[in-house]
Amino acid sequence: MPAWRAPCVRSRSCAKRRFRSNCPRSSTASTRYATSSWRRRRSRERARPMRWLIRFVLVFALAVAIAMAARYSEGYALLVVPPYRIELSLPVLMFGLFAAFALSYMVLRALTHTLRLPAYVSAFRRRRRERRGFDALQSAWEAFLEGRYGRAQKYAIRAYHLRTAPSLSALLAARAAHALRDFEQRDQWLERAAQVPGESRNARLAAHAEMLLDERRYEEARAILRDMHANGPKQLATLRLLLRAEQGLHNWEEVLRLLRILDKRDARSRPLTEPLRITAIVECLKQKGHDAEALRAFWKQVRHEDKIEPRVAAAAAQCFIQVGDAREAHRLIAEALARNWTPDLVQLYGECDGEDALERIQRCEEWLHDHPHDAVLLLTLGRLCMYRELWGKAQSYLEASLSQQPSRAAHRELARLYEKIGRETEAERHYRIAADVATPA
Repeated sequence: MPAWRAPCVRSRSCAKRRFRSNCPRSSTASTRYATSSWRRRRSRERARPMRWLIRFVLVFALAVAIAMAARYSEGYALLVVPPYRIELSLPVLMFGLFAAFALSYMVLRALTHTLRLPAYVSAFRRRRRERRGFDALQSAWEAFLEGRYGRAQKYAIRAYHLRTAPSLSALLAARAAHALRDFEQRDQWLERAAQVPGESRNARLAAHAEMLLDERRYEEARAILRDMHANGPKQLATLRLLLRAEQGLHNWEEVLRLLRILDKRDARSRPLTEPLRITAIVECLKQKGHDAEALRAFWKQVRHEDKIEPRVAAAAAQCFIQVGDAREAHRLIAEALARNWTPDLVQLYGECDGEDALERIQRCEEWLHDHPHDAVLLLTLGRLCMYRELWGKAQSYLEASLSQQPSRAAHRELARLYEKIGRETEAERHYRIAADVATPA
């Protein structure tokens, strides 16, 4: 037998404490009634031995007082019941009266208990049902937390039929059925939870929305969560579920709005949501990459610390190039590289078209002082020099890049360079080498 089911004096109180620590709070009337009834019963059980002790002391004191009074009393009582005449000593009379009173009291108590026997039986059954219900609900939570969802559902259903926190029991049965992928049973238990008088509406809706999100039914989950958010307290848990729904629907602007709200209310979650924020910004940039005005308006709203993130800077640069603003693309790449040196951004800086190639060459040569052995930077300089037809410098930079790290892109660019200057044999050799090199760039 498990330790928590041991038939000890403290078992009920221990079970009660474990139940309250494992179960979420429920505001249902049945839970409040069961808790208050359990407390009243426990207080009566604790006070019963003290009451009997007080009664025994009082009876004993009364007997001692009567005995002491009879010792010094010489009086008597005369009872005349024609044709009889009875003379009794005072102690005997007092003892008789006391015995008659005690007998009458016992008879009345017996009659009272006999008349109240149906109520006693009903109360006993109710207490036993409550005890079994609490045990079943506790077993359901333990099984659910252990991942034994079939067992959890069985005990939750038992607790529901025993009317122990019926709303909570129905929700737990629904969650267990959902974990077992039995969606029909889950929906039935959600309906039963909704039919319980005084049920916790927000708890049921939040659980329903979370289960819909697990099924990727984002539209339905979002409708439920927006209704909760509009008509109830704006809880962090609800906001996080709504964030999942908007992310599943690829509504990236709404994702960014919800992330800003979460950052204001719970700053500790920012490191966890940072990757999602970057993804949302990149996706928003892609959506607005064909509208110059919308792109610029959105870019103004992005925080500076997000603008210099490599993924964001690369996506923004590509979008600005698409709308014909290559100079802005070059500027933001340079700003991002000043804070986060990333080879992908360096390569993109050289692949961008634009009339400011000389300015970019000068900037790359400045970077070369800090990164003299960067193969990607040398490759970028070679491309820019080829764009400006500076064949000698381009050749030296490309060969330097190959000396640092052989790459397919550098061999291909060098082959193109040799084609431009009429050295076909060397161009063919570098094309063949580029086909065999494993490193693309």
